[in-house]
Amino acid sequence: MGGIVRVPRALPEASKESDPMTGSELALRLEALGEEFAQAIAPLSSEQDIRTTQAQFLGKKGSVSALMKWMGKLPPNDRRAAGATFNRVKDAIAGAATAKLKSLDDAALEADLSRTEDVSLPGRPRPRGHVHLITQIRDEAIGIFAELGFEAAIGPQIETDFYNFEALAMPADHPARDDQDSFYFSDKIVLRTHTSPVQIRTMERSEPPVRIIAPGVVYRRDDDPTHSPMFTQIEGLLVDRGVRFSDLKGVLLHFVHRYFERDLEIRFRPSYFPFVEPGAEVDMECVFCKRGESCRVCKGTRWVEIGGAGMVDPDVFAFVNYDPEEFTGFAFGMGLERMAMLRHGINDISYYYTGDVRFLRQF
Repeated sequence: MGGIVRVPRALPEASKESDPMTGSELALRLEALGEEFAQAIAPLSSEQDIRTTQAQFLGKKGSVSALMKWMGKLPPNDRRAAGATFNRVKDAIAGAATAKLKSLDDAALEADLSRTEDVSLPGRPRPRGHVHLITQIRDEAIGIFAELGFEAAIGPQIETDFYNFEALAMPADHPARDDQDSFYFSDKIVLRTHTSPVQIRTMERSEPPVRIIAPGVVYRRDDDPTHSPMFTQIEGLLVDRGVRFSDLKGVLLHFVHRYFERDLEIRFRPSYFPFVEPGAEVDMECVFCKRGESCRVCKGTRWVEIGGAGMVDPDVFAFVNYDPEEFTGFAFGMGLERMAMLRHGINDISYYYTGDVRFLRQF
């Protein structure tokens, strides 16, 4: 904290003084102001206070400058001596201010040099956050499918019954439409159970060809070590002329090879989904065992299910005004939490959501 700045005594204006000063009197006053300045800055400990005090003496309205207004009233023989005194006092004040500032700088430098701490040592490291594992997997999957020309598309998490079920050719009595399986806000508003509504919305506003990936959070009434009521899904859709089932297999095979960085095999098992025909469950070769050995993941079968797929049902095309005689397409979907579990050997889906930093720091 700086010291107290002493304000020099006020001096009468030259025009208001009844008895003019002599040259010797002016010189004495100037010398006194020089001594007063030295006393004023002695206790000061900040550059700002020192420069403020200097301005109070040498500024345009300072006390020294005010005395010099008397120069014009001095006899000609006294003016030269008074001017010399003024210059000497002005230089003394400026020199004293410079010396005081230098002493402050020297003291600060000495304090730095006398520290016991090594200020050149690096600071203590602080933990840094990073992208969540599921987000990492999502971005990686989008990048892999982008290599085949797929573009990412998104849609609302709160959906209408039309986009979530009806436009996907799901009959009214389908189990997925029951409130025991899905989260309803009302009879017609539901938390989306898959990202397939994004496919419908995209086809509504786009003419073929369509080639999209739809990643996003979905919601189902399901909760156990391998299922969560909220999870992240990624679905794909390709619609064009001449699209075949073999194209679907090629796309999924490319993804499995790139994602697991191994030449794993995949297979299709016939299955029913209302919005594809034919439909299939997609299995891939187990990454944790050697072709059929006893394994807790594949139970010795060699295969692990990763998702569902199939050719888009013509009934779905009818909702978006696509001509099924001209266009064909395929769709597929998989859970990203499951894909992360398979690659990293995670055995409980709840680890993704508990916020345990011991788990998260591994990725």
